[in-house]
Amino acid sequence: MEVINRYITIKNHVDGAPQDSDFELRFSPLSLFLDPASHEVIVKNLYLSIDPYQLNRMKSYSSSQQTSNYAVAITPGEDIDTYGVGKVVASGNPKFDKGHIVAGLLKWGEFTVVKPGGMLNKLDPMGFPLSYHVGILGFSGLTAYAGFFEVCKPKKGEKVFVSAASGSVGNLVGQFAKALGCYVVGSAGSKEKVALLKERLGFDDAFNYREETDLKSTLQRYFPDGIDIYFDNVGGDMQQAAVSNMNINGRIAVCGVISEYTDRENRAAPSMMDVIYKRLKIQGFLAGDYMKLFGDFLSTTCDHLRTGKIQPLEDISDGVESIPSALINLFRGQNIGKKIVRIAED
Repeated sequence: MEVINRYITIKNHVDGAPQDSDFELRFSPLSLFLDPASHEVIVKNLYLSIDPYQLNRMKSYSSSQQTSNYAVAITPGEDIDTYGVGKVVASGNPKFDKGHIVAGLLKWGEFTVVKPGGMLNKLDPMGFPLSYHVGILGFSGLTAYAGFFEVCKPKKGEKVFVSAASGSVGNLVGQFAKALGCYVVGSAGSKEKVALLKERLGFDDAFNYREETDLKSTLQRYFPDGIDIYFDNVGGDMQQAAVSNMNINGRIAVCGVISEYTDRENRAAPSMMDVIYKRLKIQGFLAGDYMKLFGDFLSTTCDHLRTGKIQPLEDISDGVESIPSALINLFRGQNIGKKIVRIAED
């Protein structure tokens, strides 16, 4: 049996804000027959993760391309991989049978041919929707869990600030912090997002950074006694303002610097004098560094989901054609929560 696989590629390197014209929908015939000795697996993609870091892979150059296996450069015209969930439709690998639900590195398309050694695991949904395993129970969730608990080492009652707090990682960091008993304030880019953080997710407070002209004073207003933990998703001016408001022995987890992804000149320049005299810890990290925590993360997060301590926040669009706009809208601040593309029904 043969199908037509529709998939998305980039036409050229993307060195600024992504545009529709940077992407192309392609068509390719795909045989669903596999030699039993091939050890290949063909997966029908169901849900795909859309993440800001993918833009760094599309650039003609980014330092991230040289330092991480998760951020290797994408050549125009080639397949683009991402984390996702799918169903096995053909297998030459004895570890997988037709019909198995799997999670791993899949392609920006309708089907993925997973070669021997590719990242793929059988998935037990544990009673949760499959989309959860792309976001809150996937790498976004692990990023939030590892960054907050392992990098920041929080204590009950500490004061926590989260930027991009309505995004895929930030919303979970805030919820983990509230579940621990911390005071949590988040920043977001609209009144609607601010209301969501406070009314649905239980943040103690939140503000719309677009309405603020002096971020340093804004943070002084929300944290009159200083910030113990800053979970940084944006870099730039927000990072500078946060550093100036940190308490002694404060911790900063640098998860993302989305302000730099489309503007190379927008670099954070925090006061190094503050870093020294406040004895601040600033640490960048990748979720892949903390795979050993995945079991603990999964157990804790599933418990919180079942008891209602944590709420999933998903933004799902449909169809392979929506992949480019899904990525583009991340940089326009139009997503709320984890951005996912549903390629096919469960």
